[in-house]
Amino acid sequence: MDLLMTIILLLSCLLISNITSHYIPFIPTALTQIAFGVIISLVFNDFSLEIETEWFLLLFIAPLLYNDGRYFPRDELWKMKAPIFGNAIVLVLVTTIGGGYFIHWMIAEIPLAAAFALAAILSPTDPVAVNGIAKRIHIPEKVLNLVRGESLINDASGLVAFNYAVAAVVTGVFSLQKATYDFMYMFIAGAVLGVLLSLIIIWIRFTLRRQGINDVTFHSLLQIIAPFIIFIVTEEMLHASGVIAVVVGGIIHTIVREKTEIIMAEEQVLTENIWSIILFILNGIVFLLLGLNIPSSMVETVANPNIGNWLIIGYVIAIGIVILGIRFIWSYLFSYYEYRFLQVKKEEKPTAKTALLISLTGVRGAVTMAGILSIPYYLESGDAFPERSLLLFLAAGVILFTLLAATFILPLVSGGEVVEEGMETGINLPEAKKVLLLSAVATLKQELNEENETAVYQLIGEYKFRIQQIQQGLNQEESNERLQKNKVELGLMALKMERKYIQEMFENEKLNSGLYAKLEKALNYREEVLSNNLKSATKYFIGILIRGCKHVVGRLHKDYDRQKSHLAIGREIQLKAMEYALKNLEANAKEEKEAFAAVILDYKRMINRMKLPTSRSSEGMEEQKEELRIKVLDKERSEIRRMYETGDITKDQVKELRRFINYMESVTLFEHVE
Repeated sequence: MDLLMTIILLLSCLLISNITSHYIPFIPTALTQIAFGVIISLVFNDFSLEIETEWFLLLFIAPLLYNDGRYFPRDELWKMKAPIFGNAIVLVLVTTIGGGYFIHWMIAEIPLAAAFALAAILSPTDPVAVNGIAKRIHIPEKVLNLVRGESLINDASGLVAFNYAVAAVVTGVFSLQKATYDFMYMFIAGAVLGVLLSLIIIWIRFTLRRQGINDVTFHSLLQIIAPFIIFIVTEEMLHASGVIAVVVGGIIHTIVREKTEIIMAEEQVLTENIWSIILFILNGIVFLLLGLNIPSSMVETVANPNIGNWLIIGYVIAIGIVILGIRFIWSYLFSYYEYRFLQVKKEEKPTAKTALLISLTGVRGAVTMAGILSIPYYLESGDAFPERSLLLFLAAGVILFTLLAATFILPLVSGGEVVEEGMETGINLPEAKKVLLLSAVATLKQELNEENETAVYQLIGEYKFRIQQIQQGLNQEESNERLQKNKVELGLMALKMERKYIQEMFENEKLNSGLYAKLEKALNYREEVLSNNLKSATKYFIGILIRGCKHVVGRLHKDYDRQKSHLAIGREIQLKAMEYALKNLEANAKEEKEAFAAVILDYKRMINRMKLPTSRSSEGMEEQKEELRIKVLDKERSEIRRMYETGDITKDQVKELRRFINYMESVTLFEHVE
């Protein structure tokens, strides 16, 4: 029960941290999650969550690195292979050795091997945190590609170096020759096993498909557990690097997925949705665990009489500066060497500013924290691991230092410039999606006729809703507020016209007072909802619930037939009132065309919905909608091809847009089967 409550508490904090980040966007979500972890640790004094090293690597490292492999940037990696592999392998070794000697020199209590372990686990970068910062300060695309490319490999190289250094501390034995041999074996064997095991899993999937086992949920689950299987087999059976194996496995998965993307669209959508949830949870929990461990490690560290409070903070800042300084020097020297001697074509000569940007984007994050938390408590001899709490505090402090440096210094270095290096497209992804949806609406309007009028208007309404969602993401400021305000004003004006029509019908004695009162009450409810007031909307939905209950009770009443007749009359008058309001809206549609079009479309949808008399006609309309969706999807795919051929979108955007189309197609197929 305690474990269950712990999990629920952590998940609740993840949700709250994301809500907090929505309202405070300038603070990275990772920092918010660390703060929540600290708060939990302070509020619940006996709260603890200890995970064994092997379990931690399996539960967190394996899926996180497998996902990195799934989004393997092959084109960027090949174009920037020299700096990426230099940062991912050579820089990791330089950071491990240089940082390790510095930490041991500065803090003599930390053994040299343990200092190497700390420096090694501080070498991997975390692109997740950088991507969040990049959304608001526009880091150059070349720098982002470098960080994303190197993080795919330096996670693996850093963890291998870290594990070997920890093993040296635990066993007390270290041999450079054996370490080099083991390092090479773990890398090569891990890569080979990653390829073989991934191909076996893929072969099993396709074999089962040929046998008629096509259940989407089954195949999605098989993809989800793939990294855990690869990691366990590689680590436990052949003692190679499970880290390298899962990265390579993710790459193989991506290559095969691209070949079968259209064939298995529904499966890919389900798998991607599950993966997004898993990664959201894993990344968040790692930072929460970091926050949870800060108070306990701080207490033990502060209790050390040889280390004062300001001194330990100074240690953190010094290590952070050295780690980023090594990265800065390496980036500048390698860029100059590449520019001067490798004759690589560049737009401009390497500068200290570019090197500083590359350095500051080297934020440490989930992998660093996952690794440092996996340090064992005891050595092989039974003694406590030397300065474990101090190592944990230093790692947590450096993570915070790099996050804060990126948050506050990067904007100053970039100067708020929008650097669009390597920009190949004239529109971004949300705008491209909007173009697709607008082409779908245009196609639906071309297919409009008397027979499918209801189906067309319903589909147009669905697409208009999606367009509004995308537009809100593109521009949530004045234009949307003005459009919403105009829509409310036009909606209220249309309701006034409906009320006028019903009033005339009552005055001409074409409906009785009871029915008139019900229609007026319905108009009042709709007017309250249009006011966009939470209290009014709640009242409206409660009213729907009450009317539904009355309808059920009314069916049991012996006067049900008479009530049904009254409802039919009221429905007909309400329909005429809506048609009257629609006619006036169309006649007055001059300025604010977008708002008029939205309200007119809403009325057309309501009118057509009210005209559906039987379930048979509803089934026929669903078939019409199915046929229309297929035509629209074909149009959208051709629109993607057109935008790519004209250079409006890049190859990566083509992939994302195809996934977007596949998602809508899978939803359509699911609804049709149901």
